[in-house]
Amino acid sequence: MKKIKLAIAGVGNCASSLLQGIEYYKHMDEKNCIGLMHYEVDEYRPGDIEVVAAFDVDKRKVGKDLREAVFAEPNCTAVFHRVPYYGVEVKMGPVLDGVASHMQRYPEDKTFQVADEEPCDVVKELEDSDAEILVNYMPVGSEQAARFYAKAALDAGAAFINCMPVFIASDPEWGRKFEEKKLPVVGDDVKSQIGATIVHRTLAKLFNDRGCKLDRTYQLNTGGNTDFLNMLNRERLKSKRISKTEAVQSVLDEPLRPDDIHIGPSDYVSWQRDNKICFLRMEGRIFGDIPIDLELRLSVEDSPNSGGSTIDAIRVCKLALDRGIAGPLIEISAYTMKHPPIQYPDEMARELLERFIRGKVIEDSWGERRRVVTA
Repeated sequence: MKKIKLAIAGVGNCASSLLQGIEYYKHMDEKNCIGLMHYEVDEYRPGDIEVVAAFDVDKRKVGKDLREAVFAEPNCTAVFHRVPYYGVEVKMGPVLDGVASHMQRYPEDKTFQVADEEPCDVVKELEDSDAEILVNYMPVGSEQAARFYAKAALDAGAAFINCMPVFIASDPEWGRKFEEKKLPVVGDDVKSQIGATIVHRTLAKLFNDRGCKLDRTYQLNTGGNTDFLNMLNRERLKSKRISKTEAVQSVLDEPLRPDDIHIGPSDYVSWQRDNKICFLRMEGRIFGDIPIDLELRLSVEDSPNSGGSTIDAIRVCKLALDRGIAGPLIEISAYTMKHPPIQYPDEMARELLERFIRGKVIEDSWGERRRVVTA
């Protein structure tokens, strides 16, 4: 069985959940494979993912084996499976805008502590490790850092999966760069399995499909991980708000006015740790112009909730590499990301993705021509 050689930028809670999940599903059969689209994607199982390189900036992670780093502070996600000794040392990446200045006011176990080391040559590390795919887990608002790692992937000849709300796969200029290099790119901003965005989208589409007029809606989220602490700086939230808002607006026949929709983080509550609590409210009108209000509370461990989406994205990205498909992968992006190059209703995205996996005729990333994917 062939391996998928993976590099990770940002060894935080999401990386911890991803690595635990890879090991967890090695010991699961198809009947008990909860949380994944498929046990096998073509010939690839979760256990075929092999991490060969990792980058971070925190002094408690840099220089450590990946096994130790994924459980080091400030990581605080649930531990649900052991991980092995990887023999992969976490290398120092460039800080750039990856650490918000306000975070230094908080206790060390809650925030990032930048290592006093020179950044490594990321491109060389990717090349030396033979990494095929680089996953970006930079913090929200890390525009410069996300673009740095996207360019490093291009320079090293690796595919790129952008799990963060910086627009790479959905930016035509970046899309062309990956297409020219004959590399696939997936993004942007990973969806959870059952998270705030997917639930909000589903309910908004229900209102729309059942002829109910949605007048106003909000989505407020609280959590206690470094993601929520980082997002206390509202200046870092522009792309995050766009990503989450467009994901909901895209399922409506007529988008709501900006004043009638509010989606975004609300506050940091340290004792929640990696548990995310979402509050949704939807106000609308049904038959006879009669009001209807819907309120929902969702509580879920945040980082494992996106692990399945990332594992699926990695395996489909590897299929694209095997098949010589380059540029933005619209099918897996639409299924697993909040801000893909093209937004599709979730059930349509699933159908398109199944066709892609089976090797059917599909449209390319910009719909300019058709191509045949060989099975």
